Amino acid sequence: MRNNIVSPGADELKYEIREIVAVAKEFGRLGIEVIWENIGDPVQKGEKIPGWIKDIVIEASREDMTYAYSPTKGLEATREFLAQLANTNGKVRITKEDIIFFNGLGDAISKIYGQLRREYRVIGPSPAYSTHSSAEAAHAGAEYISYNLDPRNLWYPDLSDLRMKVKYNPAISGIQIINPDNPTGAVYPKEVLQEIVAIAREYDLFIVCDEIYINMAYNGKRAVPLAEVIGDVCGISMKGISKELPWPGSRCGWIEVYNQKEDPVFAKYVKSILDDKMLEVCSTTLPQKVIPTIFGDKRFPGHVEQRNKRYERRSNVAYDLLKDIKGIVVNRTNGAFYMTVMFEESALNGRQSLPVKDKAVKDLVEKITDNVALDKRFVYYLLATTGICVVPLTGFNCSLKGFRITLLENDEARFEQIFRTVREKIIEYLKSA
Repeated sequence: MRNNIVSPGADELKYEIREIVAVAKEFGRLGIEVIWENIGDPVQKGEKIPGWIKDIVIEASREDMTYAYSPTKGLEATREFLAQLANTNGKVRITKEDIIFFNGLGDAISKIYGQLRREYRVIGPSPAYSTHSSAEAAHAGAEYISYNLDPRNLWYPDLSDLRMKVKYNPAISGIQIINPDNPTGAVYPKEVLQEIVAIAREYDLFIVCDEIYINMAYNGKRAVPLAEVIGDVCGISMKGISKELPWPGSRCGWIEVYNQKEDPVFAKYVKSILDDKMLEVCSTTLPQKVIPTIFGDKRFPGHVEQRNKRYERRSNVAYDLLKDIKGIVVNRTNGAFYMTVMFEESALNGRQSLPVKDKAVKDLVEKITDNVALDKRFVYYLLATTGICVVPLTGFNCSLKGFRITLLENDEARFEQIFRTVREKIIEYLKSA
């Protein structure tokens, strides 16, 4: 090319959750039946959408206006409904004008970080959800800046680490949280969120809180919404229907903006996000249209509760099968539908393997495990020998070694067998060298 047209942040755009699919398909072509435990799509894993939700969507699709553009911020009636819902569940007060719809939270994430000045940063957790970490790093053309989640303290944020990094890096202008967390499945106590808000207040920062799983908490835990603790600090909550209904293919999410009138710089920043969205005209109309009807249906709370009970059962089955393995650290999942397994620091080495009978499969796994991260080496051998496709923890902008697996398998017997197999292979792998 005449000029180097590549963005300085291009190398930061990484999404291991889907990148591993290409590797799994190579094994699939060699006859391995792949068990997809890499991505958080309940529908792909067999969850059935209740008939009453489908009926609401079908009825809405009969209306001509669901095929039209919506306002850039989103349908007025839906934003009014969500503002009232937020005011019921939180202490900060918002109006419909504080809500903006996007084509899924991926769209919102891109715009939230894309409208930041390049030299100013949002610090986020490690392990990190790749869409957040990649978008933030790409906007700056620099490596992601992170605070640690502590695997020995239920994957809660290391608040001392966060405070020190904020204090000594004046470029940090915001703090990003995911609660309940992806990839760890942690649900943060109220006091942890209050301390993060206190840090933001002390250093005049804003908070971005991804709450896509906010109603998916169990094992006696409650996910505290940002609106309940934000006080007078500027903030953005990110919500959607992809995991909760579930309807991931709807690509429908929204942000709730808190206290934008309290700070003119933050208000101008939020306006720039809206202006960026306006260039696309609007987000998809149909899913916006049905949100008040579905969320307001008397059957919806029971639907959410039933799903959470299923994930609670699975979280406990998985935890009980893995908790006593020497060489790993595993915490009980209390929210969302993921479990993260971390290997102890000295547990992995480059000599470990699992026996592979098929020569072509063996040749492939030996080839692709040459000079890769040690947790990725385990993940590839697990895939080659069992077909179970999980995501290496180092793929979540993290130096810790381990993997993320989902709790989405709907066949309870098959679910237990998957985790029994994972247990057996971890033990076998750690003993292999």
